[in-house]
Amino acid sequence: RLETRLSRRRLAVLAIFSCYSLVNAFQWIQYSILSNVFAGFYGVSFTQIDWLSMVYMVAYVPLILPATWLLDARGLRLTALLGAGLNALGAWLKCGSLAPQRYPLTLAAQAVCAVAQVFILGLPSRIASVWFGPTEVSTACAVAVLGNQLGTAIGFLLPPVLVPNTPNDIDLMAHNIGIMFYGTAIVSTLLFFLAGVVFEEKPKYPPSHSQAVLQSKPPEDYSYKQSIINLFRNIPFILLLISYGIMTGAFYSVSTLLNQMIVTHYEGEEVNAGRIGLTLVVAGMVGSIICGLWLDYTKTYKQTTLIVYILSFIGLLVFTFTLDLGYLIVVFVTGGVLGFFMTGYLPLGFEFAVEITYPESEGTSSGLLNASAQIFGIVFTLVQGKLTTDYSPRAGNIFLSAWIFVGIILTALIKSDLRRHNVNSGIMNLDVKAVSGD
Repeated sequence: RLETRLSRRRLAVLAIFSCYSLVNAFQWIQYSILSNVFAGFYGVSFTQIDWLSMVYMVAYVPLILPATWLLDARGLRLTALLGAGLNALGAWLKCGSLAPQRYPLTLAAQAVCAVAQVFILGLPSRIASVWFGPTEVSTACAVAVLGNQLGTAIGFLLPPVLVPNTPNDIDLMAHNIGIMFYGTAIVSTLLFFLAGVVFEEKPKYPPSHSQAVLQSKPPEDYSYKQSIINLFRNIPFILLLISYGIMTGAFYSVSTLLNQMIVTHYEGEEVNAGRIGLTLVVAGMVGSIICGLWLDYTKTYKQTTLIVYILSFIGLLVFTFTLDLGYLIVVFVTGGVLGFFMTGYLPLGFEFAVEITYPESEGTSSGLLNASAQIFGIVFTLVQGKLTTDYSPRAGNIFLSAWIFVGIILTALIKSDLRRHNVNSGIMNLDVKAVSGD
Protein backbone atom coordinates (compact mmCIF):
# COMPACT_ATOMS: atom_id res chain seq x y z
CA ARG A 1 0.00 0.00 0.00
CA LEU A 2 1.42 3.32 -1.10
CA GLU A 3 0.48 6.46 0.80
CA THR A 4 0.35 9.79 -1.02
CA ARG A 5 -0.26 13.20 0.49
CA LEU A 6 -0.39 16.78 -0.71
CA SER A 7 1.84 19.15 1.25
CA ARG A 8 0.69 22.69 1.93
CA ARG A 9 4.28 23.83 1.41
CA ARG A 10 3.89 23.09 -2.31
CA LEU A 11 2.08 26.40 -2.83
CA ALA A 12 4.91 28.40 -1.22
CA VAL A 13 7.53 26.54 -3.29
CA LEU A 14 5.58 27.30 -6.45
CA ALA A 15 5.12 30.97 -5.50
CA ILE A 16 8.78 31.65 -4.68
CA PHE A 17 10.00 29.88 -7.79
CA SER A 18 7.55 31.81 -9.98
CA CYS A 19 8.72 35.10 -8.47
CA TYR A 20 12.45 34.67 -9.00
CA SER A 21 11.79 33.21 -12.45
CA LEU A 22 9.82 36.41 -13.09
CA VAL A 23 12.81 38.59 -12.15
CA ASN A 24 15.12 36.56 -14.39
CA ALA A 25 12.79 36.99 -17.38
CA PHE A 26 12.47 40.70 -16.61
CA GLN A 27 16.25 41.03 -16.79
CA TRP A 28 16.28 39.19 -20.12
CA ILE A 29 13.97 41.60 -21.93
CA GLN A 30 14.70 44.91 -20.16
CA TYR A 31 17.40 45.87 -22.71
CA SER A 32 15.65 44.77 -25.89
CA ILE A 33 12.46 46.73 -25.30
CA LEU A 34 14.65 49.86 -24.94
CA SER A 35 17.10 48.93 -27.69
CA ASN A 36 17.28 52.47 -29.09
CA VAL A 37 17.75 53.96 -25.59
CA PHE A 38 20.53 51.58 -24.53
CA ALA A 39 22.22 51.78 -27.95
CA GLY A 40 22.44 55.55 -27.47
CA PHE A 41 23.46 55.31 -23.81
CA TYR A 42 26.31 52.86 -24.31
CA GLY A 43 27.22 54.16 -27.78
CA VAL A 44 26.90 50.74 -29.41
CA SER A 45 24.97 49.25 -32.34
CA PHE A 46 21.53 47.64 -32.25
CA THR A 47 23.19 44.28 -32.87
CA GLN A 48 25.25 44.66 -29.69
CA ILE A 49 22.07 45.43 -27.76
CA ASP A 50 20.40 42.37 -29.31
CA TRP A 51 23.27 40.30 -27.91
CA LEU A 52 22.21 41.34 -24.40
CA SER A 53 19.13 39.24 -25.07
CA MET A 54 20.78 36.51 -27.13
CA VAL A 55 23.41 35.86 -24.44
CA TYR A 56 20.60 34.09 -22.55
CA MET A 57 20.24 31.71 -25.49
CA VAL A 58 23.98 31.27 -26.09
CA ALA A 59 24.75 30.46 -22.44
CA TYR A 60 21.96 27.90 -22.18
CA VAL A 61 23.13 25.52 -24.90
CA PRO A 62 26.55 24.45 -23.51
CA LEU A 63 25.43 24.56 -19.87
CA ILE A 64 22.13 22.68 -20.00
CA LEU A 65 23.59 19.17 -19.74
CA PRO A 66 25.73 20.02 -16.67
CA ALA A 67 22.71 21.80 -15.15
CA THR A 68 20.33 18.87 -15.69
CA TRP A 69 22.97 16.50 -14.32
CA LEU A 70 23.23 18.69 -11.22
CA LEU A 71 19.44 18.68 -10.84
CA ASP A 72 19.31 14.89 -11.02
CA ALA A 73 22.46 14.22 -8.96
CA ARG A 74 22.26 16.94 -6.27
CA GLY A 75 18.57 17.72 -6.27
CA LEU A 76 15.95 20.43 -6.54
CA ARG A 77 16.95 22.63 -3.60
CA LEU A 78 20.57 23.23 -4.66
CA THR A 79 19.52 23.90 -8.26
CA ALA A 80 16.85 26.36 -7.15
CA LEU A 81 19.28 28.23 -4.88
CA LEU A 82 21.86 28.47 -7.66
CA GLY A 83 19.27 29.97 -10.00
CA ALA A 84 18.05 32.52 -7.44
CA GLY A 85 21.57 33.38 -6.24
CA LEU A 86 23.12 33.94 -9.67
CA ASN A 87 20.08 35.98 -10.64
CA ALA A 88 20.73 38.33 -7.70
CA LEU A 89 24.46 38.48 -8.42
CA GLY A 90 23.89 39.48 -12.05
CA ALA A 91 21.43 42.18 -10.96
CA TRP A 92 23.99 43.74 -8.59
CA LEU A 93 26.73 43.66 -11.25
CA LYS A 94 24.46 45.68 -13.55
CA CYS A 95 24.41 48.43 -10.93
CA GLY A 96 28.10 48.98 -11.66
CA SER A 97 27.48 49.53 -15.38
CA LEU A 98 25.74 52.92 -15.10
CA ALA A 99 28.09 54.80 -17.43
CA PRO A 100 28.24 55.02 -21.26
CA GLN A 101 31.63 53.30 -21.52
CA ARG A 102 30.60 50.25 -19.48
CA TYR A 103 28.85 48.11 -22.08
CA PRO A 104 31.29 45.17 -21.45
CA LEU A 105 30.32 45.15 -17.76
CA THR A 106 26.60 45.15 -18.45
CA LEU A 107 27.16 42.32 -20.97
CA ALA A 108 29.09 40.35 -18.33
CA ALA A 109 26.31 40.96 -15.78
CA GLN A 110 23.72 39.82 -18.29
CA ALA A 111 25.81 36.69 -18.89
CA VAL A 112 25.59 35.87 -15.17
CA CYS A 113 21.81 36.24 -15.35
CA ALA A 114 21.88 34.00 -18.41
CA VAL A 115 23.68 31.30 -16.41
CA ALA A 116 21.02 31.67 -13.70
CA GLN A 117 18.39 31.00 -16.34
CA VAL A 118 19.94 27.58 -16.99
CA PHE A 119 19.02 26.60 -13.43
CA ILE A 120 15.50 28.05 -13.74
CA LEU A 121 13.89 27.11 -17.04
CA GLY A 122 14.01 23.36 -16.50
CA LEU A 123 12.34 23.39 -13.07
CA PRO A 124 8.60 23.94 -13.78
CA SER A 125 7.83 20.34 -14.73
CA ARG A 126 10.09 18.99 -11.94
CA ILE A 127 8.41 21.15 -9.28
CA ALA A 128 4.96 20.21 -10.60
CA SER A 129 5.71 16.47 -10.62
CA VAL A 130 7.53 16.32 -7.27
CA TRP A 131 5.17 18.54 -5.28
CA PHE A 132 1.71 18.35 -6.91
CA GLY A 133 -0.95 15.68 -7.32
CA PRO A 134 -2.08 14.13 -10.62
CA THR A 135 -5.18 16.34 -10.94
CA GLU A 136 -3.19 19.56 -10.53
CA VAL A 137 0.22 18.81 -12.04
CA SER A 138 -0.43 20.44 -15.45
CA THR A 139 -1.94 23.53 -13.83
CA ALA A 140 1.04 23.80 -11.46
CA CYS A 141 3.46 23.55 -14.39
CA ALA A 142 1.50 26.27 -16.20
CA VAL A 143 1.68 28.54 -13.13
CA ALA A 144 5.44 27.94 -12.84
CA VAL A 145 5.88 28.90 -16.49
CA LEU A 146 3.51 31.79 -15.87
CA GLY A 147 6.05 33.47 -13.58
CA ASN A 148 8.58 33.61 -16.40
CA GLN A 149 5.96 34.97 -18.77
CA LEU A 150 4.85 37.59 -16.26
CA GLY A 151 8.46 38.71 -15.94
CA THR A 152 8.62 39.18 -19.69
CA ALA A 153 5.36 41.12 -19.54
CA ILE A 154 6.66 43.43 -16.82
CA GLY A 155 9.89 43.73 -18.80
CA PHE A 156 7.87 45.03 -21.72
CA LEU A 157 5.83 47.45 -19.61
CA LEU A 158 8.04 48.88 -16.87
CA PRO A 159 11.40 49.82 -18.51
CA PRO A 160 9.87 52.26 -21.07
CA VAL A 161 8.09 53.97 -18.17
CA LEU A 162 11.13 54.08 -15.86
CA VAL A 163 13.65 55.00 -18.57
CA PRO A 164 12.20 57.47 -21.08
CA ASN A 165 14.40 58.32 -24.04
CA THR A 166 16.37 61.46 -23.08
CA PRO A 167 19.25 61.53 -25.61
CA ASN A 168 20.14 65.12 -24.69
CA ASP A 169 20.52 64.36 -20.97
CA ILE A 170 22.74 61.31 -20.40
CA ASP A 171 22.98 61.96 -16.65
CA LEU A 172 19.20 61.78 -16.31
CA MET A 173 19.17 58.63 -18.42
CA ALA A 174 21.81 57.03 -16.16
CA HIS A 175 19.77 58.02 -13.08
CA ASN A 176 16.62 56.41 -14.50
CA ILE A 177 18.47 53.24 -15.52
CA GLY A 178 19.95 53.12 -12.01
CA ILE A 179 16.48 53.11 -10.45
CA MET A 180 15.58 50.10 -12.58
CA PHE A 181 18.84 48.24 -11.90
CA TYR A 182 18.94 48.82 -8.12
CA GLY A 183 15.26 47.97 -7.70
CA THR A 184 15.78 44.68 -9.55
CA ALA A 185 18.83 43.83 -7.44
CA ILE A 186 17.00 44.40 -4.14
CA VAL A 187 14.00 42.30 -5.15
CA SER A 188 16.13 39.43 -6.51
CA THR A 189 18.22 39.35 -3.30
CA LEU A 190 15.09 39.12 -1.14
CA LEU A 191 13.80 36.24 -3.28
CA PHE A 192 17.12 34.41 -2.92
CA PHE A 193 16.79 34.43 0.87
CA LEU A 194 13.13 33.36 0.68
CA ALA A 195 14.10 30.47 -1.59
CA GLY A 196 16.61 29.34 1.03
CA VAL A 197 13.85 29.27 3.65
CA VAL A 198 11.03 27.72 1.60
CA PHE A 199 12.63 25.22 -0.79
CA GLU A 200 13.00 21.61 0.28
CA GLU A 201 14.17 18.68 -1.82
CA LYS A 202 10.75 16.99 -1.84
CA PRO A 203 7.68 16.66 0.41
CA LYS A 204 7.62 14.05 3.17
CA TYR A 205 5.11 11.95 1.22
CA PRO A 206 4.91 11.64 -2.59
CA PRO A 207 1.94 13.53 -4.07
CA SER A 208 1.07 10.92 -6.73
CA HIS A 209 1.44 7.25 -7.50
CA SER A 210 3.86 7.95 -10.36
CA GLN A 211 6.14 9.83 -7.95
CA ALA A 212 5.84 7.08 -5.36
CA VAL A 213 6.99 4.55 -7.94
CA LEU A 214 9.99 6.72 -8.91
CA GLN A 215 10.97 7.44 -5.31
CA SER A 216 10.81 3.76 -4.41
CA LYS A 217 13.65 2.98 -6.82
CA PRO A 218 17.18 2.88 -5.33
CA PRO A 219 19.31 5.91 -6.43
CA GLU A 220 21.96 3.58 -7.84
CA ASP A 221 19.42 2.31 -10.39
CA TYR A 222 19.39 5.74 -12.08
CA SER A 223 21.93 6.62 -14.78
CA TYR A 224 22.00 10.15 -16.16
CA LYS A 225 23.88 8.99 -19.25
CA GLN A 226 21.37 6.22 -19.91
CA SER A 227 18.51 8.69 -19.42
CA ILE A 228 19.94 10.95 -22.14
CA ILE A 229 20.36 7.94 -24.45
CA ASN A 230 16.78 6.83 -23.80
CA LEU A 231 15.44 10.29 -24.62
CA PHE A 232 17.31 10.48 -27.92
CA ARG A 233 16.01 7.02 -28.84
CA ASN A 234 12.45 8.19 -28.23
CA ILE A 235 11.22 9.28 -31.68
CA PRO A 236 8.10 11.13 -30.42
CA PHE A 237 10.33 13.11 -28.06
CA ILE A 238 12.76 14.00 -30.87
CA LEU A 239 9.85 15.32 -32.96
CA LEU A 240 8.62 17.33 -29.98
CA LEU A 241 12.18 18.55 -29.31
CA ILE A 242 12.35 20.13 -32.78
CA SER A 243 8.79 21.46 -32.88
CA TYR A 244 9.06 22.96 -29.38
CA GLY A 245 12.34 24.61 -30.34
CA ILE A 246 10.76 26.15 -33.42
CA MET A 247 7.77 27.62 -31.59
CA THR A 248 9.62 28.86 -28.52
CA GLY A 249 12.57 30.13 -30.57
CA ALA A 250 10.11 32.11 -32.69
CA PHE A 251 8.64 33.62 -29.51
CA TYR A 252 12.12 34.63 -28.31
CA SER A 253 12.87 36.23 -31.67
CA VAL A 254 9.60 38.17 -31.80
CA SER A 255 10.09 39.37 -28.21
CA THR A 256 13.68 40.49 -28.86
CA LEU A 257 12.87 42.38 -32.06
CA LEU A 258 9.43 43.74 -31.13
CA ASN A 259 10.74 47.24 -30.39
CA GLN A 260 12.44 47.44 -33.78
CA MET A 261 9.34 46.14 -35.59
CA ILE A 262 7.03 48.64 -33.93
CA VAL A 263 9.34 51.67 -34.20
CA THR A 264 9.91 50.92 -37.91
CA HIS A 265 6.23 51.61 -38.65
CA TYR A 266 5.34 53.84 -35.67
CA GLU A 267 8.21 56.23 -34.98
CA GLY A 268 8.58 57.43 -31.40
CA GLU A 269 6.22 54.82 -29.99
CA GLU A 270 8.68 53.07 -27.66
CA VAL A 271 6.20 53.12 -24.77
CA ASN A 272 3.45 51.61 -26.89
CA ALA A 273 5.91 48.99 -28.15
CA GLY A 274 6.32 47.95 -24.54
CA ARG A 275 2.57 47.93 -24.02
CA ILE A 276 2.09 45.76 -27.11
CA GLY A 277 4.69 43.34 -25.72
CA LEU A 278 2.81 43.38 -22.42
CA THR A 279 -0.44 42.59 -24.23
CA LEU A 280 1.25 39.74 -26.09
CA VAL A 281 2.60 38.13 -22.92
CA VAL A 282 -0.42 38.74 -20.66
CA ALA A 283 -2.66 37.14 -23.26
CA GLY A 284 -0.20 34.24 -23.34
CA MET A 285 -0.39 33.92 -19.55
CA VAL A 286 -4.14 33.53 -19.82
CA GLY A 287 -3.59 30.96 -22.55
CA SER A 288 -1.10 29.06 -20.37
CA ILE A 289 -3.50 28.77 -17.44
CA ILE A 290 -6.41 27.74 -19.68
CA CYS A 291 -4.25 25.11 -21.38
CA GLY A 292 -3.01 23.80 -18.03
CA LEU A 293 -6.53 23.47 -16.65
CA TRP A 294 -7.67 21.85 -19.89
CA LEU A 295 -4.87 19.27 -19.79
CA ASP A 296 -5.61 18.37 -16.16
CA TYR A 297 -9.25 17.84 -17.13
CA THR A 298 -8.91 16.06 -20.49
CA LYS A 299 -5.31 14.70 -20.77
CA THR A 300 -5.54 15.45 -24.53
CA TYR A 301 -1.88 16.43 -24.85
CA LYS A 302 -1.25 15.90 -28.55
CA GLN A 303 -4.59 17.28 -29.75
CA THR A 304 -4.29 20.43 -27.63
CA THR A 305 -0.65 20.98 -28.62
CA LEU A 306 -1.42 20.62 -32.33
CA ILE A 307 -4.43 22.95 -32.24
CA VAL A 308 -2.48 25.64 -30.35
CA TYR A 309 0.39 25.28 -32.84
CA ILE A 310 -1.93 25.80 -35.82
CA LEU A 311 -3.60 28.82 -34.21
CA SER A 312 -0.16 30.33 -33.44
CA PHE A 313 0.71 30.02 -37.12
CA ILE A 314 -2.51 31.79 -38.12
CA GLY A 315 -1.95 34.45 -35.44
CA LEU A 316 1.56 35.24 -36.70
CA LEU A 317 0.31 35.61 -40.28
CA VAL A 318 -2.44 38.01 -39.18
CA PHE A 319 0.03 39.99 -37.05
CA THR A 320 2.48 40.18 -39.97
CA PHE A 321 0.06 41.49 -42.57
CA THR A 322 -1.66 44.03 -40.30
CA LEU A 323 1.50 45.48 -38.70
CA ASP A 324 1.92 48.27 -41.26
CA LEU A 325 -1.73 49.38 -41.54
CA GLY A 326 -1.02 52.49 -39.46
CA TYR A 327 -3.41 51.67 -36.61
CA LEU A 328 -1.76 50.80 -33.28
CA ILE A 329 -5.04 49.44 -31.91
CA VAL A 330 -4.94 46.75 -34.59
CA VAL A 331 -1.40 45.80 -33.54
CA PHE A 332 -2.55 45.55 -29.92
CA VAL A 333 -5.35 43.16 -30.89
CA THR A 334 -3.33 40.98 -33.25
CA GLY A 335 -0.39 40.93 -30.82
CA GLY A 336 -2.73 39.75 -28.07
CA VAL A 337 -4.12 36.96 -30.23
CA LEU A 338 -0.60 35.90 -31.23
CA GLY A 339 0.55 35.90 -27.61
CA PHE A 340 -2.46 33.92 -26.38
CA PHE A 341 -1.50 30.95 -28.52
CA MET A 342 2.29 31.29 -28.98
CA THR A 343 3.08 31.93 -25.32
CA GLY A 344 0.29 29.64 -24.16
CA TYR A 345 2.09 26.80 -25.94
CA LEU A 346 5.11 26.83 -23.60
CA PRO A 347 3.75 24.72 -20.69
CA LEU A 348 2.07 22.35 -23.16
CA GLY A 349 5.46 21.28 -24.50
CA PHE A 350 6.83 20.63 -21.01
CA GLU A 351 3.91 18.49 -19.90
CA PHE A 352 3.63 16.63 -23.22
CA ALA A 353 7.33 15.74 -22.95
CA VAL A 354 6.94 14.41 -19.39
CA GLU A 355 4.03 12.23 -20.49
CA ILE A 356 5.77 10.62 -23.48
CA THR A 357 9.14 10.15 -21.68
CA TYR A 358 8.08 8.90 -18.20
CA PRO A 359 9.89 7.60 -16.14
CA GLU A 360 12.82 9.67 -17.40
CA SER A 361 13.70 12.77 -15.38
CA GLU A 362 11.43 15.77 -15.94
CA GLY A 363 14.39 18.11 -15.54
CA THR A 364 16.33 16.37 -18.30
CA SER A 365 13.50 16.40 -20.84
CA SER A 366 12.63 20.02 -20.01
CA GLY A 367 16.29 21.03 -20.21
CA LEU A 368 16.67 19.52 -23.67
CA LEU A 369 13.48 21.24 -24.84
CA ASN A 370 14.81 24.57 -23.62
CA ALA A 371 18.20 23.94 -25.25
CA SER A 372 16.43 23.38 -28.57
CA ALA A 373 14.47 26.61 -28.01
CA GLN A 374 17.67 28.57 -27.35
CA ILE A 375 19.38 27.25 -30.50
CA PHE A 376 16.40 28.09 -32.67
CA GLY A 377 16.04 31.42 -30.83
CA ILE A 378 19.61 32.44 -31.67
CA VAL A 379 19.25 31.52 -35.34
CA PHE A 380 15.80 33.07 -35.68
CA THR A 381 16.81 36.32 -33.93
CA LEU A 382 19.91 36.76 -36.10
CA VAL A 383 18.11 35.96 -39.37
CA GLN A 384 14.89 37.82 -38.56
CA GLY A 385 16.89 40.81 -37.32
CA LYS A 386 18.87 40.88 -40.56
CA LEU A 387 15.70 40.60 -42.67
CA THR A 388 13.98 43.29 -40.60
CA THR A 389 16.91 45.70 -40.94
CA ASP A 390 17.67 45.07 -44.62
CA TYR A 391 14.12 44.65 -45.90
CA SER A 392 11.16 45.00 -43.54
CA PRO A 393 9.54 43.44 -40.45
CA ARG A 394 7.17 41.59 -42.82
CA ALA A 395 10.07 39.70 -44.41
CA GLY A 396 11.33 38.59 -40.99
CA ASN A 397 7.89 37.47 -39.82
CA ILE A 398 7.24 35.50 -43.01
CA PHE A 399 10.52 33.68 -42.37
CA LEU A 400 9.24 32.69 -38.91
CA SER A 401 5.84 31.68 -40.27
CA ALA A 402 7.45 29.22 -42.68
CA TRP A 403 9.29 27.54 -39.84
CA ILE A 404 6.18 27.35 -37.65
CA PHE A 405 4.40 25.59 -40.52
CA VAL A 406 7.18 22.98 -40.40
CA GLY A 407 6.55 22.65 -36.67
CA ILE A 408 2.87 21.92 -37.32
CA ILE A 409 3.83 18.98 -39.54
CA LEU A 410 6.27 17.60 -36.96
CA THR A 411 3.70 17.89 -34.16
CA ALA A 412 1.13 16.01 -36.23
CA LEU A 413 3.62 13.12 -36.61
CA ILE A 414 4.08 12.62 -32.84
CA LYS A 415 2.60 9.38 -31.54
CA SER A 416 1.17 10.10 -28.12
CA ASP A 417 1.88 7.51 -25.40
CA LEU A 418 0.77 8.99 -22.08
CA ARG A 419 2.99 6.94 -19.78
CA ARG A 420 2.72 8.99 -16.59
CA HIS A 421 -1.05 9.31 -16.93
CA ASN A 422 -1.37 5.55 -17.42
CA VAL A 423 0.55 4.91 -14.19
CA ASN A 424 -1.59 7.37 -12.24
CA SER A 425 -4.75 5.91 -13.76
CA GLY A 426 -3.97 2.65 -11.99
CA ILE A 427 -4.26 4.22 -8.53
CA MET A 428 -7.71 2.80 -7.71
CA ASN A 429 -6.81 -0.67 -8.92
CA LEU A 430 -3.61 -0.67 -6.83
CA ASP A 431 -5.48 0.45 -3.71
CA VAL A 432 -3.33 3.49 -3.01
CA LYS A 433 -4.24 5.46 0.11
CA ALA A 434 -4.40 9.17 -0.81
CA VAL A 435 -4.64 11.72 1.97
CA SER A 436 -4.62 15.53 1.86
CA GLY A 437 -2.61 17.32 4.54
CA ASP A 438 0.96 18.21 5.52
